[in-house]
Amino acid sequence: MNMIAKILPLILVCLATLTADAQERKVNYEEAKVPDYRLPPILEMPDGTAITDANAWTTKGRPATLEQFRTHVYGRAPMARPSLRFKVQDHEDQALQGKARRRQVRLYFSDDDQGPQVNLLIYLPVKAARPSPVFLGLNFQGNHTIHADPHIPVTQSWVRNNKDVGAENHQASAEGRGRVANRWPVEKITAAGYGLATAYYGDIDPDFNDGFRNGVHTLAGEKAPAADEWGSIATWAWGLSYIMDYLQQDAEIDPKRIILMGHSRLGKTSLWAGAEDERFSIVISNNSGCGGAALHRREFGETVKIINNAFPHWFCDNFTDYSERVDACPVDQHQLIGLIAPRPVYVASAADDRWADPRGEFLSCVHASPLYELLGTDGIAQQEMPGIESPIFSTVGYHIRSGKHDVTHYDWEQWIKFADKHLGSP
Repeated sequence: MNMIAKILPLILVCLATLTADAQERKVNYEEAKVPDYRLPPILEMPDGTAITDANAWTTKGRPATLEQFRTHVYGRAPMARPSLRFKVQDHEDQALQGKARRRQVRLYFSDDDQGPQVNLLIYLPVKAARPSPVFLGLNFQGNHTIHADPHIPVTQSWVRNNKDVGAENHQASAEGRGRVANRWPVEKITAAGYGLATAYYGDIDPDFNDGFRNGVHTLAGEKAPAADEWGSIATWAWGLSYIMDYLQQDAEIDPKRIILMGHSRLGKTSLWAGAEDERFSIVISNNSGCGGAALHRREFGETVKIINNAFPHWFCDNFTDYSERVDACPVDQHQLIGLIAPRPVYVASAADDRWADPRGEFLSCVHASPLYELLGTDGIAQQEMPGIESPIFSTVGYHIRSGKHDVTHYDWEQWIKFADKHLGSP
Protein backbone atom coordinates (compact mmCIF):
# COMPACT_ATOMS: atom_id res chain seq x y z
CA MET A 1 0.00 0.00 0.00
CA ASN A 2 2.83 2.39 0.84
CA MET A 3 4.45 1.63 -2.50
CA ILE A 4 1.19 2.49 -4.32
CA ALA A 5 0.95 5.76 -2.42
CA LYS A 6 4.50 6.61 -3.46
CA ILE A 7 4.11 5.87 -7.15
CA LEU A 8 0.54 7.12 -7.63
CA PRO A 9 1.59 10.78 -8.10
CA LEU A 10 4.09 9.71 -10.78
CA ILE A 11 1.45 7.61 -12.54
CA LEU A 12 -0.99 10.53 -12.55
CA VAL A 13 1.63 12.93 -13.94
CA CYS A 14 2.51 10.40 -16.67
CA LEU A 15 -1.16 10.02 -17.58
CA ALA A 16 -1.52 13.80 -17.74
CA THR A 17 1.51 13.98 -20.04
CA LEU A 18 0.09 11.28 -22.32
CA THR A 19 -3.24 13.11 -22.43
CA ALA A 20 -1.49 16.37 -23.33
CA ASP A 21 0.47 14.58 -26.07
CA ALA A 22 -2.77 13.14 -27.46
CA GLN A 23 -4.34 16.59 -27.44
CA GLU A 24 -1.29 18.04 -29.17
CA ARG A 25 -1.68 15.53 -32.03
CA LYS A 26 -5.29 16.66 -32.58
CA VAL A 27 -4.52 20.36 -32.61
CA ASN A 28 -5.23 22.37 -35.73
CA TYR A 29 -2.13 24.05 -37.17
CA GLU A 30 -3.56 24.73 -40.64
CA GLU A 31 -5.00 28.12 -41.57
CA ALA A 32 -7.27 26.39 -44.09
CA LYS A 33 -8.97 24.57 -41.20
CA VAL A 34 -9.69 27.67 -39.14
CA PRO A 35 -13.51 27.77 -38.93
CA ASP A 36 -15.56 30.64 -40.23
CA TYR A 37 -16.23 32.93 -37.31
CA ARG A 38 -17.83 36.23 -36.46
CA LEU A 39 -16.28 38.33 -33.73
CA PRO A 40 -18.40 40.28 -31.26
CA PRO A 41 -18.33 43.88 -32.56
CA ILE A 42 -15.96 45.92 -30.43
CA LEU A 43 -17.95 49.13 -30.94
CA GLU A 44 -21.28 47.73 -29.79
CA MET A 45 -22.89 47.24 -26.40
CA PRO A 46 -24.01 43.70 -25.50
CA ASP A 47 -27.57 44.71 -26.49
CA GLY A 48 -26.39 45.83 -29.94
CA THR A 49 -26.38 49.60 -29.25
CA ALA A 50 -23.57 51.29 -31.18
CA ILE A 51 -20.72 52.93 -29.27
CA THR A 52 -20.07 56.13 -31.19
CA ASP A 53 -17.93 58.27 -28.90
CA ALA A 54 -15.43 58.09 -26.06
CA ASN A 55 -18.01 58.97 -23.41
CA ALA A 56 -20.28 56.10 -24.44
CA TRP A 57 -17.36 53.70 -24.16
CA THR A 58 -16.16 55.00 -20.82
CA THR A 59 -19.54 55.16 -19.12
CA LYS A 60 -21.33 52.19 -20.69
CA GLY A 61 -19.25 50.09 -23.07
CA ARG A 62 -16.22 49.49 -20.91
CA PRO A 63 -18.11 48.57 -17.71
CA ALA A 64 -20.40 46.21 -19.63
CA THR A 65 -17.48 44.49 -21.40
CA LEU A 66 -15.58 44.10 -18.13
CA GLU A 67 -18.62 42.46 -16.58
CA GLN A 68 -18.90 40.02 -19.48
CA PHE A 69 -15.28 38.94 -19.07
CA ARG A 70 -15.75 38.59 -15.30
CA THR A 71 -18.91 36.53 -15.74
CA HIS A 72 -17.89 34.30 -18.63
CA VAL A 73 -14.08 34.04 -18.69
CA TYR A 74 -11.92 35.03 -15.72
CA GLY A 75 -14.32 35.43 -12.81
CA ARG A 76 -14.57 38.20 -10.28
CA ALA A 77 -12.68 38.52 -7.00
CA PRO A 78 -15.02 37.64 -4.10
CA MET A 79 -13.28 40.09 -1.77
CA ALA A 80 -11.68 43.52 -1.91
CA ARG A 81 -7.93 43.94 -1.75
CA PRO A 82 -6.73 44.47 1.82
CA SER A 83 -5.26 47.71 3.08
CA LEU A 84 -1.59 47.86 2.19
CA ARG A 85 0.70 46.36 4.82
CA PHE A 86 4.36 45.66 4.13
CA LYS A 87 7.83 45.36 5.59
CA VAL A 88 11.10 46.19 3.82
CA GLN A 89 13.33 43.14 4.32
CA ASP A 90 16.42 44.30 2.45
CA HIS A 91 17.71 47.58 1.02
CA GLU A 92 21.08 47.62 -0.76
CA ASP A 93 22.26 50.62 -2.82
CA GLN A 94 25.29 48.83 -4.30
CA ALA A 95 23.80 45.53 -5.48
CA LEU A 96 25.13 43.50 -8.40
CA GLN A 97 28.64 44.94 -8.00
CA GLY A 98 27.31 48.47 -7.96
CA LYS A 99 25.12 48.09 -11.07
CA ALA A 100 21.75 48.40 -9.35
CA ARG A 101 19.92 49.18 -6.14
CA ARG A 102 18.08 46.22 -4.65
CA ARG A 103 15.07 46.19 -2.37
CA GLN A 104 13.09 43.23 -1.08
CA VAL A 105 9.67 43.91 0.40
CA ARG A 106 7.21 41.54 2.03
CA LEU A 107 3.57 42.39 1.37
CA TYR A 108 0.98 40.90 3.71
CA PHE A 109 -2.52 40.04 2.49
CA SER A 110 -3.99 40.08 6.01
CA ASP A 111 -3.24 41.19 9.57
CA ASP A 112 -1.72 37.78 10.27
CA ASP A 113 2.07 37.75 9.78
CA GLN A 114 1.83 33.99 9.14
CA GLY A 115 -0.94 34.35 6.57
CA PRO A 116 -0.64 34.66 2.78
CA GLN A 117 2.09 37.07 1.69
CA VAL A 118 4.06 37.95 -1.41
CA ASN A 119 7.76 38.78 -1.55
CA LEU A 120 8.55 41.57 -3.98
CA LEU A 121 12.05 41.87 -5.45
CA ILE A 122 12.95 45.27 -6.89
CA TYR A 123 16.07 46.40 -8.77
CA LEU A 124 16.41 50.10 -9.60
CA PRO A 125 18.96 52.02 -11.68
CA VAL A 126 21.90 53.26 -9.64
CA LYS A 127 22.08 56.72 -11.22
CA ALA A 128 18.39 57.55 -11.53
CA ALA A 129 17.95 61.33 -11.21
CA ARG A 130 14.22 61.07 -10.49
CA PRO A 131 11.69 58.37 -9.60
CA SER A 132 12.27 55.45 -11.97
CA PRO A 133 9.85 53.86 -14.41
CA VAL A 134 9.52 50.16 -13.60
CA PHE A 135 8.71 46.95 -15.42
CA LEU A 136 6.59 44.66 -13.23
CA GLY A 137 6.09 40.96 -13.88
CA LEU A 138 5.36 37.77 -11.99
CA ASN A 139 7.86 34.92 -12.29
CA PHE A 140 7.33 31.16 -12.38
CA GLN A 141 9.81 29.54 -9.98
CA GLY A 142 10.75 32.07 -7.33
CA ASN A 143 12.55 35.40 -7.15
CA HIS A 144 15.90 33.66 -6.67
CA THR A 145 15.60 32.12 -10.15
CA ILE A 146 15.62 35.43 -12.01
CA HIS A 147 19.20 36.28 -11.02
CA ALA A 148 22.13 34.52 -9.38
CA ASP A 149 22.30 37.27 -6.72
CA PRO A 150 22.90 35.22 -3.52
CA HIS A 151 21.00 37.74 -1.39
CA ILE A 152 17.62 36.67 -2.82
CA PRO A 153 16.06 34.07 -0.49
CA VAL A 154 14.35 30.94 -1.78
CA THR A 155 10.60 31.25 -1.39
CA GLN A 156 8.94 28.94 1.10
CA SER A 157 5.34 29.41 -0.03
CA TRP A 158 5.19 26.55 -2.56
CA VAL A 159 8.35 24.45 -2.55
CA ARG A 160 9.01 21.33 -4.55
CA ASN A 161 8.06 18.39 -2.35
CA ASN A 162 6.43 15.99 -4.85
CA LYS A 163 3.15 16.09 -2.92
CA ASP A 164 1.24 18.43 -5.19
CA VAL A 165 -0.25 15.92 -7.62
CA GLY A 166 -0.83 17.46 -11.02
CA ALA A 167 1.32 20.51 -10.29
CA GLU A 168 3.64 21.65 -13.04
CA ASN A 169 7.34 22.18 -12.56
CA HIS A 170 6.87 25.75 -11.38
CA GLN A 171 7.46 25.06 -7.73
CA ALA A 172 10.46 26.70 -6.12
CA SER A 173 13.68 24.88 -5.27
CA ALA A 174 17.06 25.98 -3.96
CA GLU A 175 18.71 24.41 -7.00
CA GLY A 176 16.99 26.95 -9.23
CA ARG A 177 19.05 30.02 -8.32
CA GLY A 178 19.64 32.06 -11.48
CA ARG A 179 18.01 29.38 -13.65
CA VAL A 180 15.95 31.81 -15.75
CA ALA A 181 18.23 34.84 -15.60
CA ASN A 182 18.14 34.88 -19.42
CA ARG A 183 14.46 35.83 -19.18
CA TRP A 184 15.10 38.66 -16.72
CA PRO A 185 18.13 40.67 -17.95
CA VAL A 186 18.34 42.89 -14.87
CA GLU A 187 21.53 44.68 -15.90
CA LYS A 188 20.15 45.45 -19.38
CA ILE A 189 16.92 46.82 -17.93
CA THR A 190 18.55 49.01 -15.28
CA ALA A 191 21.21 50.24 -17.73
CA ALA A 192 18.33 51.50 -19.90
CA GLY A 193 17.07 53.53 -16.95
CA TYR A 194 14.21 51.25 -15.88
CA GLY A 195 13.62 49.35 -12.70
CA LEU A 196 12.43 45.77 -12.49
CA ALA A 197 9.95 44.48 -9.91
CA THR A 198 9.04 40.81 -9.76
CA ALA A 199 7.30 38.36 -7.46
CA TYR A 200 6.70 34.63 -7.48
CA TYR A 201 3.22 33.81 -8.73
CA GLY A 202 3.01 30.84 -6.36
CA ASP A 203 3.11 33.28 -3.43
CA ILE A 204 -0.32 34.50 -4.56
CA ASP A 205 -1.85 31.22 -5.72
CA PRO A 206 0.01 27.93 -6.22
CA ASP A 207 -0.65 26.76 -9.77
CA PHE A 208 -2.46 23.46 -9.39
CA ASN A 209 -6.05 22.37 -9.06
CA ASP A 210 -6.75 21.66 -5.39
CA GLY A 211 -10.19 23.23 -5.17
CA PHE A 212 -8.82 26.70 -4.28
CA ARG A 213 -7.74 25.80 -0.77
CA ASN A 214 -4.38 27.56 -0.85
CA GLY A 215 -2.76 30.96 -1.40
CA VAL A 216 -4.97 34.01 -0.96
CA HIS A 217 -8.05 31.85 -1.49
CA THR A 218 -7.77 30.87 2.16
CA LEU A 219 -8.80 34.44 3.03
CA ALA A 220 -12.12 34.00 1.22
CA GLY A 221 -13.25 31.08 3.40
CA GLU A 222 -13.55 27.37 2.78
CA LYS A 223 -16.22 27.46 0.09
CA ALA A 224 -15.31 26.88 -3.53
CA PRO A 225 -15.63 29.90 -5.83
CA ALA A 226 -18.99 30.46 -7.46
CA ALA A 227 -19.25 29.84 -11.20
CA ASP A 228 -18.52 33.52 -11.92
CA GLU A 229 -15.79 33.94 -9.29
CA TRP A 230 -12.05 33.96 -9.78
CA GLY A 231 -9.89 31.26 -11.23
CA SER A 232 -6.13 31.43 -10.81
CA ILE A 233 -5.57 33.97 -13.59
CA ALA A 234 -7.93 36.44 -11.93
CA THR A 235 -6.29 35.66 -8.58
CA TRP A 236 -2.79 36.41 -9.88
CA ALA A 237 -4.17 39.62 -11.44
CA TRP A 238 -5.69 40.56 -8.06
CA GLY A 239 -2.26 40.04 -6.49
CA LEU A 240 -0.64 42.23 -9.15
CA SER A 241 -2.99 45.06 -8.25
CA TYR A 242 -1.98 44.67 -4.60
CA ILE A 243 1.66 44.90 -5.64
CA MET A 244 0.68 47.99 -7.61
CA ASP A 245 -0.73 49.48 -4.38
CA TYR A 246 2.79 49.24 -2.96
CA LEU A 247 4.56 50.60 -6.07
CA GLN A 248 2.23 53.60 -6.16
CA GLN A 249 3.46 54.85 -2.79
CA ASP A 250 7.19 54.12 -3.21
CA ALA A 251 9.00 57.47 -3.56
CA GLU A 252 11.76 55.94 -5.73
CA ILE A 253 9.28 54.65 -8.33
CA ASP A 254 7.35 56.74 -10.86
CA PRO A 255 3.69 55.78 -10.28
CA LYS A 256 2.72 57.03 -13.74
CA ARG A 257 5.22 54.81 -15.55
CA ILE A 258 4.71 51.24 -14.38
CA ILE A 259 4.78 48.72 -17.22
CA LEU A 260 3.14 45.34 -16.66
CA MET A 261 4.69 42.36 -18.47
CA GLY A 262 3.67 38.72 -18.48
CA HIS A 263 4.73 35.59 -20.34
CA SER A 264 2.56 32.59 -21.27
CA ARG A 265 -0.19 32.08 -18.62
CA LEU A 266 1.20 35.15 -16.90
CA GLY A 267 0.76 36.99 -20.21
CA LYS A 268 -2.92 36.11 -19.99
CA THR A 269 -2.75 37.44 -16.44
CA SER A 270 -1.07 40.71 -17.44
CA LEU A 271 -3.79 41.45 -20.00
CA TRP A 272 -6.58 40.80 -17.49
CA ALA A 273 -4.83 42.75 -14.74
CA GLY A 274 -4.23 45.63 -17.14
CA ALA A 275 -7.88 45.55 -18.23
CA GLU A 276 -9.19 45.72 -14.67
CA ASP A 277 -6.57 48.09 -13.23
CA GLU A 278 -6.09 51.27 -15.23
CA ARG A 279 -3.06 52.35 -13.18
CA PHE A 280 -0.75 50.22 -15.34
CA SER A 281 0.71 52.60 -17.91
CA ILE A 282 1.63 49.96 -20.50
CA VAL A 283 0.58 46.32 -20.69
CA ILE A 284 2.73 43.66 -22.39
CA SER A 285 1.64 40.16 -23.35
CA ASN A 286 4.30 37.66 -24.41
CA ASN A 287 3.29 34.35 -26.06
CA SER A 288 -0.02 34.41 -24.15
CA GLY A 289 -2.14 32.47 -26.66
CA CYS A 290 -5.57 31.08 -25.80
CA GLY A 291 -7.21 33.01 -22.99
CA GLY A 292 -4.63 35.73 -23.57
CA ALA A 293 -4.09 37.71 -26.77
CA ALA A 294 -5.16 35.07 -29.32
CA LEU A 295 -8.70 35.05 -30.74
CA HIS A 296 -10.23 31.89 -29.33
CA ARG A 297 -12.81 31.63 -32.15
CA ARG A 298 -9.98 30.72 -34.54
CA GLU A 299 -9.47 27.37 -32.78
CA PHE A 300 -5.86 27.29 -33.92
CA GLY A 301 -3.27 25.77 -31.59
CA GLU A 302 -4.51 25.60 -28.02
CA THR A 303 -8.29 25.90 -27.82
CA VAL A 304 -10.80 26.76 -25.12
CA LYS A 305 -11.65 23.07 -24.77
CA ILE A 306 -8.03 22.03 -24.36
CA ILE A 307 -7.16 24.76 -21.90
CA ASN A 308 -10.22 24.11 -19.75
CA ASN A 309 -9.45 20.39 -19.64
CA ALA A 310 -5.75 20.82 -18.91
CA PHE A 311 -6.00 23.73 -16.48
CA PRO A 312 -9.51 23.78 -14.99
CA HIS A 313 -8.40 26.15 -12.22
CA TRP A 314 -7.25 29.01 -14.46
CA PHE A 315 -10.62 30.43 -15.50
CA CYS A 316 -14.02 30.71 -13.84
CA ASP A 317 -16.31 27.70 -14.09
CA ASN A 318 -18.63 29.51 -16.52
CA PHE A 319 -15.88 29.43 -19.15
CA THR A 320 -16.32 25.66 -19.46
CA ASP A 321 -19.74 26.34 -21.01
CA TYR A 322 -17.88 27.38 -24.16
CA SER A 323 -15.45 24.47 -24.49
CA GLU A 324 -17.65 22.83 -27.15
CA ARG A 325 -19.26 26.02 -28.51
CA VAL A 326 -16.70 28.74 -28.50
CA ASP A 327 -18.73 30.88 -30.89
CA ALA A 328 -21.41 31.23 -28.19
CA CYS A 329 -19.05 33.07 -25.84
CA PRO A 330 -20.23 36.70 -25.73
CA VAL A 331 -16.64 38.06 -25.83
CA ASP A 332 -13.37 37.39 -27.60
CA GLN A 333 -9.84 38.52 -26.93
CA HIS A 334 -9.72 41.59 -29.17
CA GLN A 335 -12.15 43.06 -26.63
CA LEU A 336 -9.75 42.22 -23.82
CA ILE A 337 -7.07 44.28 -25.55
CA GLY A 338 -9.68 46.98 -26.11
CA LEU A 339 -10.27 47.20 -22.37
CA ILE A 340 -6.71 48.51 -22.03
CA ALA A 341 -7.38 51.40 -24.45
CA PRO A 342 -6.28 54.12 -24.80
CA ARG A 343 -3.17 53.02 -22.88
CA PRO A 344 -0.39 51.44 -24.97
CA VAL A 345 -0.41 47.66 -25.22
CA TYR A 346 2.23 45.42 -26.78
CA VAL A 347 1.67 41.84 -27.94
CA ALA A 348 4.68 39.63 -28.68
CA SER A 349 4.63 36.30 -30.51
CA ALA A 350 7.22 33.66 -31.48
CA ALA A 351 7.33 32.00 -34.89
CA ASP A 352 7.81 28.47 -33.53
CA ASP A 353 5.13 28.88 -30.87
CA ARG A 354 2.18 27.83 -33.01
CA TRP A 355 0.42 26.54 -29.88
CA ALA A 356 -0.12 30.22 -28.92
CA ASP A 357 -1.42 31.11 -32.43
CA PRO A 358 0.75 34.11 -33.42
CA ARG A 359 -1.64 35.12 -36.19
CA GLY A 360 -4.55 35.04 -33.78
CA GLU A 361 -2.57 37.25 -31.39
CA PHE A 362 -1.88 39.75 -34.15
CA LEU A 363 -5.50 39.75 -35.35
CA SER A 364 -6.65 40.64 -31.84
CA CYS A 365 -4.52 43.78 -32.13
CA VAL A 366 -6.05 44.58 -35.51
CA HIS A 367 -9.63 44.10 -34.30
CA ALA A 368 -8.99 46.12 -31.12
CA SER A 369 -7.73 49.09 -33.14
CA PRO A 370 -11.12 50.67 -33.99
CA LEU A 371 -11.68 51.26 -30.28
CA TYR A 372 -8.23 52.79 -29.86
CA GLU A 373 -8.97 55.06 -32.81
CA LEU A 374 -12.34 56.05 -31.32
CA LEU A 375 -10.45 57.10 -28.19
CA GLY A 376 -8.05 59.27 -30.17
CA THR A 377 -4.99 57.06 -30.69
CA ASP A 378 -3.57 55.28 -33.72
CA GLY A 379 -4.35 51.64 -32.84
CA ILE A 380 -1.98 49.33 -34.71
CA ALA A 381 -0.08 50.84 -37.61
CA GLN A 382 -0.65 48.07 -40.18
CA GLN A 383 -3.30 45.52 -41.02
CA GLU A 384 -0.98 42.89 -42.46
CA MET A 385 1.02 40.68 -40.13
CA PRO A 386 4.65 41.88 -40.07
CA GLY A 387 7.66 39.77 -40.93
CA ILE A 388 9.93 38.14 -38.40
CA GLU A 389 11.78 40.69 -36.23
CA SER A 390 9.90 43.62 -37.78
CA PRO A 391 8.35 45.27 -34.72
CA ILE A 392 5.44 47.71 -34.80
CA PHE A 393 5.61 50.53 -32.23
CA SER A 394 2.20 52.20 -32.64
CA THR A 395 -0.06 52.54 -29.58
CA VAL A 396 -1.00 48.93 -30.15
CA GLY A 397 2.41 47.36 -30.70
CA TYR A 398 3.37 43.93 -31.95
CA HIS A 399 6.27 41.76 -32.97
CA ILE A 400 6.85 38.18 -33.97
CA ARG A 401 10.39 36.95 -33.49
CA SER A 402 12.14 33.78 -34.53
CA GLY A 403 12.35 31.03 -31.96
CA LYS A 404 10.15 29.26 -29.48
CA HIS A 405 7.89 29.88 -26.48
CA ASP A 406 10.22 31.90 -24.26
CA VAL A 407 11.29 35.38 -23.15
CA THR A 408 14.44 36.60 -24.89
CA HIS A 409 16.74 39.60 -24.86
CA TYR A 410 15.24 40.56 -28.24
CA ASP A 411 11.81 40.81 -26.59
CA TRP A 412 13.15 43.04 -23.83
CA GLU A 413 14.92 45.30 -26.32
CA GLN A 414 11.62 45.94 -28.12
CA TRP A 415 9.68 46.51 -24.90
CA ILE A 416 12.24 49.06 -23.73
CA LYS A 417 12.03 50.88 -27.08
CA PHE A 418 8.23 50.80 -26.87
CA ALA A 419 8.26 52.22 -23.35
CA ASP A 420 10.76 54.92 -24.39
CA LYS A 421 8.46 55.98 -27.21
CA HIS A 422 5.18 56.03 -25.29
CA LEU A 423 6.27 57.07 -21.80
CA GLY A 424 9.37 59.10 -22.60
CA SER A 425 12.96 58.07 -21.96
CA PRO A 426 13.83 57.55 -18.28
